[in-house]
Amino acid sequence: MRRAVVAGLVTAVVGYTSAFAVVLAGLQGVGATPGQAASGLAVLCVLMGLATILLSVRYRMPVTVAWSTPGAALLATTGAPAGGWPVAVGGFVVVGGLLLLTAAIPWLGRAVAAIPTSIAQAMLAGVLVPLCLVPVRAVVADPAVIGPVIVVWVAMLAWRPRWAAAVAIAAAMVVAVGALLAGGRAGSLPPPGFAFELTAPEFTWAGVVGIAVPLWLVTMASQNVAGAAVLGSFGYRVPWRPSLTVTGAATVLAAPFGGHAINLAAISAALSASPDAGPDPSGRWRAATTGGGAAILLGTVSATVTALVVTGPPGLLPAAAGLALLGTLGASAAGAMGAARGREAAVVTFLVAASGISIAGIGAAFWALLAGLLVRWAIVRTVPPTS
Repeated sequence: MRRAVVAGLVTAVVGYTSAFAVVLAGLQGVGATPGQAASGLAVLCVLMGLATILLSVRYRMPVTVAWSTPGAALLATTGAPAGGWPVAVGGFVVVGGLLLLTAAIPWLGRAVAAIPTSIAQAMLAGVLVPLCLVPVRAVVADPAVIGPVIVVWVAMLAWRPRWAAAVAIAAAMVVAVGALLAGGRAGSLPPPGFAFELTAPEFTWAGVVGIAVPLWLVTMASQNVAGAAVLGSFGYRVPWRPSLTVTGAATVLAAPFGGHAINLAAISAALSASPDAGPDPSGRWRAATTGGGAAILLGTVSATVTALVVTGPPGLLPAAAGLALLGTLGASAAGAMGAARGREAAVVTFLVAASGISIAGIGAAFWALLAGLLVRWAIVRTVPPTS
């Protein structure tokens, strides 16, 4: 029991600290104010914690639910849609609806699975490039502030790779707090507590095509499918349709408060499902429920950490978030370029996604996916497999 509790706490803390800066960057990237971004972070913590507890208790397995980190990275490079934050919120509602439809209509899930892995991974890799360049530029602009965070990250990569992202962001938080204390501004940080802000969603074509569809695809391919595979590797068969139903409903509920997408956890899922959570697989669900409860509590500090991001040294937390995403970038790039046949389609997808273009108010991720699929179709249709 004690091992399960410890594993659950570790799951929640690592999941939060390694990605909250990415979530804040994503929400602000599509037009959220600091208060709205803090609200989104808080509501995501609460609802993913409740969803984790519900699914784990109901099915007696460690079903960990998380926010969509790749989805947040996508939003960070999308740009605010025409109509601003309410249109983005409308897109989040549509994402939840698409997740519910995927649970109800099996062929939607099969359609996502039919997208070539190389194309999906190339789109994600291209989206991540601008974010992963932030620490490179930041260390040149302010080496005294950013340099120590990079040193901590490298040291953790060599010692405890799984903790590298979380510790790097924690180090950045320490630097930010130090800067506030030195400037006598520590008293300006809001106290712990939930600070929700409600936004009425607006639904537009650009919001659906430019935000909702790419966010749904990235969430399905990079989180839900991957999360089910992670649990499968430990011998658990994920209750697929109930999980999509619960996370889809949670996303719809979270959207008006700024939450972008809730889904099965992928990387952090292993922390609660592995033998570290206890020798008996049938009891590891307790680790997930502990993690769910801890996630709810972590939601109370969302306003505080958001204020640190906003008032801390410029570029500090975004740089730490970029470091946290380097592993995902490497894995996505490797997945995109692994197969020789059709590699050009993956390269096209990557370049369009990394370009940051916007056409008709629709961001680069959608056009990258469309371009990559068209090029791949042309290659597969005309080039013999042996060439």
